[in-house]
Amino acid sequence: MKLISWNVNGLRAVLKKNFTEFVLEHDPDFLCLQETKARPEQVELPLDLGHYRVYWNSAEKAGYSGTAIFTKTKPLSERYGMGIEEHDKEGRVIALEYENYFVVTVYTPNSKNELLRLPYRMEWDIAFREYLKALEAEGKPVMICGDLNVAHEDIDLARPKTNHFSAGFSDQERDGLRDLFKAGFVDTFRHFHPETEGAYSWWSYRAGARGNNVGWRIDYWCVSPELVPKMTSAVINADVLGSDHCPVTLEIDL
Repeated sequence: MKLISWNVNGLRAVLKKNFTEFVLEHDPDFLCLQETKARPEQVELPLDLGHYRVYWNSAEKAGYSGTAIFTKTKPLSERYGMGIEEHDKEGRVIALEYENYFVVTVYTPNSKNELLRLPYRMEWDIAFREYLKALEAEGKPVMICGDLNVAHEDIDLARPKTNHFSAGFSDQERDGLRDLFKAGFVDTFRHFHPETEGAYSWWSYRAGARGNNVGWRIDYWCVSPELVPKMTSAVINADVLGSDHCPVTLEIDL
């Protein structure tokens, strides 16, 4: 089974680029999107993608945030948000339930310049971790993907020293991610590639960052520990253009 996550930074924009060709080429069983920036009625999907069911969670604010999951198989249930009003206005979480697992996509809030939104971000990290553990408590493992808006260690961004107090690499945000891992969830890319350097999933549009590979790894697939033996690969599709993020892929034998 192939699962792909991609922050598309505007689904309507990437549909005018290479989105359809990418999906048809890779043929994922699940395609989880973040930062869709659209309501479903605003998006005209190509007929070539008609074999996918699409589940949307759009922000109340037009043209902002939002998530979607394309899947080939109908879930037992679909869940939108975490059931916490203050966290559920921006369309950031979708969970699909299947017989033996959950698939969750998330677009984690950015802490903003000068870490202005960091206190809210810390509340979010706790709530989201508790939400995932509650899903596991239903007796099924969880596969989580998305733009977590944080690089874990120095190896996960090109310039760690100059970004130590930047959004996405503050001590507080990194601790929040570590707490997710301490709760048992496994970073699938680092499971397969523990020492790989220069592996990034986001690049600024400024100063030729992507061409020079001055990037950050902030997009993840993480899984409950019992799924680790079933994983076959986890890769970053850095050659795929169309957004300031690239897709990340997990293959797993379920």
